[in-house]
Amino acid sequence: LSLRNYNAQVGETYAMIKALNKLTGLGMPETCRID
Repeated sequence: LSLRNYNAQVGETYAMIKALNKLTGLGMPETCRID
């Protein structure tokens, strides 16, 4: 993490996780939810 401020680090980590989730979501085939 490049930022020293704790809140900035949390925000940066959250942004990285969101980006990773988006990338992994794009890599996954679409699934139908069964109710």
